[in-house]
Amino acid sequence: MTEFFEGMEPLLRTFWYIALPTSLVFIIQTIMTFMGTDAGDGVEADFDSDLDGAEAPFQLYSLRNLINFLLGFSWSGISFYDQIASSALLIAISAAVGVLFVVLFFLIIRQMLKLSEDNSFRMEECIGKTAEVYSRIPGTKSGKGKVTLSVRGSTRELDAVTLGEEISSGTMVKVVEVLSDNILRVE
Repeated sequence: MTEFFEGMEPLLRTFWYIALPTSLVFIIQTIMTFMGTDAGDGVEADFDSDLDGAEAPFQLYSLRNLINFLLGFSWSGISFYDQIASSALLIAISAAVGVLFVVLFFLIIRQMLKLSEDNSFRMEECIGKTAEVYSRIPGTKSGKGKVTLSVRGSTRELDAVTLGEEISSGTMVKVVEVLSDNILRVE
């Protein structure tokens, strides 16, 4: 292995010294991601903080972004070494490619987050649905009863009132409105 590096100029050798371990870490990160064992960057601190965005899906200063930058930097330096004679220009272009790798990773993550689905339940989804009275609903809004209804495949048991006469258990009703304290008004 040392014979490979012996005849190289120092700048090219430096690019190789960065590229090889960075590529190994990148391969390990990729395998861990596909296995589902990637629980973040693997860097944790043993203290509490009040920093906002600590659980953000994309953080600028992270191990993953450092690896992405170093991959772009080192491999572009190796690739362009024979084409670019100026060392300063080569380092600048390699750094720009490294930054481009981080930006591309950010764009890919942002697009993947758009694929996520919000399955949180909102009371407004009940309006217009048919529900079954589970426990009787007293008339003229004099008390609460319970109704069961299905929203997006999930059965919910919710409090309900009516402006009309009492509604007995087992009766099918229609949800008309969601009142301020998350109580359904049914007819």
